[in-house]
Amino acid sequence: MWSKNQPHLHSLLLIVVPFLFVSTASAANPESDILDKGRNITDGETLVSPGGSFTLGFFPPGVLGKRYLGIWFSMDEDAICWVANRDHPLTDARGVLVISDTRSLLLIDSSGQVVWSSNTTGTASTTVQLLESGNLVSRDGNASGAITWQSFDHPSNTLLPGMKIGKNLWTGEEWYLTSWRSADDPATGNFRYITDTEGVPQNVMLDGGKRIYRTGPWNGLWFSGVTEMGTYSDMFIYRLTSSPSEITYGYVAKAGTPFSRLVLTDDGLFRRLVWDTSSRAWKIFFQGPRDICDQYGRCGAFGLCNASAPSTSFCSCVRGFSPASPVQWKMRDTSNGCRRNVTLDCGNGISTTDGFVVMQGVKLPDTHNASVDASITLEECRTRCLANCSCLAYAPLDLKGGGTGTGCIIWREDLMDLRHVDGGQSLFLRSAKSELGEAQPPKSFPTGIVIGVTVPLVTIILALVAFWFSPWRRRWNRERILVDNPPRVVHNAPRVVDNVAPDSHPPNLALLTTSFPAVGLPAVVQATGNFSEANIIGKGGFSVIYKGELDGYGTVAVKRLKQDSLSEKIKGDYAREIVLMSRFTHANLVKLLCYCQENAECILVYEFMRNRSLNLYIFGNHCIA
Repeated sequence: MWSKNQPHLHSLLLIVVPFLFVSTASAANPESDILDKGRNITDGETLVSPGGSFTLGFFPPGVLGKRYLGIWFSMDEDAICWVANRDHPLTDARGVLVISDTRSLLLIDSSGQVVWSSNTTGTASTTVQLLESGNLVSRDGNASGAITWQSFDHPSNTLLPGMKIGKNLWTGEEWYLTSWRSADDPATGNFRYITDTEGVPQNVMLDGGKRIYRTGPWNGLWFSGVTEMGTYSDMFIYRLTSSPSEITYGYVAKAGTPFSRLVLTDDGLFRRLVWDTSSRAWKIFFQGPRDICDQYGRCGAFGLCNASAPSTSFCSCVRGFSPASPVQWKMRDTSNGCRRNVTLDCGNGISTTDGFVVMQGVKLPDTHNASVDASITLEECRTRCLANCSCLAYAPLDLKGGGTGTGCIIWREDLMDLRHVDGGQSLFLRSAKSELGEAQPPKSFPTGIVIGVTVPLVTIILALVAFWFSPWRRRWNRERILVDNPPRVVHNAPRVVDNVAPDSHPPNLALLTTSFPAVGLPAVVQATGNFSEANIIGKGGFSVIYKGELDGYGTVAVKRLKQDSLSEKIKGDYAREIVLMSRFTHANLVKLLCYCQENAECILVYEFMRNRSLNLYIFGNHCIA
């Protein structure tokens, strides 16, 4: 805060300042933490916090001829926490910090001009103190008086324990971090790190006025896109304050925790740094943006970013959506996002056939314009969303109580900045009935369907029993020789398995067939969106089932065996499933279309059954769609 309108004070200072520079009796005592009336700080002198953790003084940041007044960690002079005159540097080493007659802190240059002021007023006995927290405070009276000004209310590029960023809702005052212009220039840079107080509070990084990174909304435990916060919650207590007077975010360090700081760098990175006493260096606990998917809106509206899916340019559309501009997506420009395939059934708020697709493990979309209700349950949130034609998705607001969470967030505008994140949350995406993948089970017991399906299945089982005791079994036994000497797989789709000499291929899975279509792994990866969680339609103890679109086959169900369950027995079962399912064809038996065996993957591709599993019709299903 630079004072420009104090001409009478400047005149007085032209007379007083020369005396200040030559007077040593009025200088602050060495190693003192307090500055009071009649004392001053000149270049080369310092204030040191009571425990010695922080130091206030003048420093050159690397720019020749420029001096600044700042606060730094005493054990690392390069770790500057706060700068008073960041945009108005001193041009020589003759600056001085004093308390004026109006009880303001003033930084005065060699010509007597005020280059920085706290712009405060106080009593005749104003005291300035550097606290052990790194906070420089001005008090009325002695060191126990009321605080009239503090450096924590005027952050630079660093957030220390006990500080906060956010907004005072009564006065409109905002607290945020601003980057340095460069690594050796403390002047205000291009980047800001703020707490977005609209909708659900979330932290956002801005480049000028453009959003470039977002933490995700606060969920009661941490920000939904920064799940790492849970791994060091034993060191810090996170504080998200939402009250009629303010919405702010900050943190405090627990007893015994090393020094720490949150820093916004000059190149647009936000880091949590913790001091390692053994190596005497700062360790990075978190950095955002952390990868390409942290780039704000990387996949556009209704796009889902997966940092582990470079084959799809990291982007895919959420279920029920397709690229808004396929040509641009093909050219790796996904900024236009995705559009819905089928129009929702609004039902005029009375009845609807829409349901919800559960997207698991995600950073929740931007909540800047989302609506919030902390007083209702998640089930009530679902009902409210279905009754509102403009509701596109919902999620729980608070996860502190465990379970599925409480409260309600509802999105009525495009879902932006959606990504997969390890340990992420569940988002309930509203979808048309035809896009749910699985139809809702009927309320009455479908006796005709059960009988119509059960009888053929019993017939097939009896046929298998007869097969076992028939001459065909001898052929079966001959084919089992291939178990220890498997055939060679030709990796061209469509392809077949050819018998080769036992020593021409190392032992691998036993494919007990001589001619059955195979498909390449890249085609399966593309069909399932790189095995996207959004495409999962079923899970078992040994496999995961995905819905996909496979060239030449249309909509398919892809059964992928879990890598951690591929024992020799499971591999044998996989091979026998190919043999059996390739030989039996029946209207009530799901058809095996092809298989994939590449890069240790064991995959079966079946026709897609739109009416879900039979057991759902027999036993029902009370889960959310």
